[in-house]
Parts: sequence; C-alpha cells; structure tokens
Amino acid sequence: MKIVNRRAATACALAAGTVLLVAGPASAHVSVDPKEAAKGGYSTVNFKVPNEKDDSSTVKLEVTFPTDHPLASVMPQPVPGWDIKVDKKKLDKPIEMHGEKITEAVSKVTWSGGKVEPGQFQQFPVSMGQLPEDADRLVFKALQTYDNDDVVRWIEEPEEGAAEPENPAPVLKLTADGSGDGAAATGSSADDAKGTEKTAAAADSDSASTSDTTARVLGVVGIVVGVAGVAFGVLAGRRRAA
Repeated sequence: MKIVNRRAATACALAAGTVLLVAGPASAHVSVDPKEAAKGGYSTVNFKVPNEKDDSSTVKLEVTFPTDHPLASVMPQPVPGWDIKVDKKKLDKPIEMHGEKITEAVSKVTWSGGKVEPGQFQQFPVSMGQLPEDADRLVFKALQTYDNDDVVRWIEEPEEGAAEPENPAPVLKLTADGSGDGAAATGSSADDAKGTEKTAAAADSDSASTSDTTARVLGVVGIVVGVAGVAFGVLAGRRRAA
C-alpha cells in the first residue's frame, strides 16, 4: 500500500513539475509594473526584465517609446552597474507642456553594461509624463539582448480578446484621471478607521482581561494568606499548650 502511495505522489510531483515547465516560459517576458496609470498624469514605470535562458545572461535592454503619443518628460532612474542612453527625436508637431512648446521627445532608452544572470530578473525604473488623455494604453516595444548575441524582440502588440502573442510588447494601460488613486485612498481611509476601532476594542478587551486577572490573583493571594494565618495560629496555640 505504501509503495502505491509513493508512486502516486511521485506521479503527481512529476505532473506538477511538467505544468510549471510549460507555463513558466509563457509568463517570462518583459513587462511593466504597475500595469496601469492615470491619464494626463505622471507615473514611475518599472520595466521588468526576467532572464529566460539557463546558459546566458541579459546584457542589454532597448525600450522604444510610442511616437503616436510622445512623452515630453522621460527620466530613467540610475540602476547600479548599468549605463543608460536616452535618444530623442524631433517632433513633427510640437506639443505643449506647462505653457511651453516641446519640439522633441524621447524615442528610445537603452540600458547596457550590466548583467541579468540566469534565474534572476532586473527592474529598470523610468519616470514619465505627461501621459496622454486621448489614449487607453501605451505600447513600449523592447529588445532584450543576451551575451551570446541572441536578441528577443518583444514587439507584438496584444489585442483585447485575443490570445497573448508569443513575444508580447510591454503595455501600460491608461485609466480615467484619478479614478484608481481616489478609490484606493477612500478604501484606505475606511480600512484605517476600522483598524483604529478594532485596535481600541482590543485594547479595552485587554484592559478588562488584565483587570479581571489581577482581581483573581489578589483573591487567591488573600486566600493563601488567610490559610497561612490560620495555620500559624493553630501552631502557635499548640506550642503554648505544650
């Protein structure tokens, strides 16, 4: 019976491992975090780069920024061990930002010189804005280069309702201005209030429990002292009688 159980457990483990092996590569692609940002605002977006290979390291990432919705402000955050190059392109039509006309925008950001080894991932943060108000998403096509000269092109645009392409491009979904943040703030405030009430109730309960425990201890001590007094009196009486 034990042999059968061991065989069944082994079979289940092998099946689970096979599922993980099949599902792993499909999800290991360049993506953005967070996946959503408010229209018309500014956001810090992390380009998350996992290493898909077992025998080579990622040594370069190139991210192309959309030209149909140019971003006037794109500022990469320094990443230790990596060099950053920012390419700009002259705009066919200037855009206005904070009362000033912008005639060029960032077209590509390249990180190189570092290394993402097998079994690891790296995030490349970029502050960007002002995000467009007339678009529902931004698509960032990316090229991931390995030290064996292999290049994975994450450039296929996902289509809503369709199966995910083999090499999907990172997509930042744009939501109504402030909708997500406002809801989150309201929910947080409500949660904080509930948490405060629960904490106060817990404190009152602990206080009552402590008082009750103290009273019981004092009662026991009183009884012990009383018994000890009686015993002492009895012994003293016997000694006198003797």
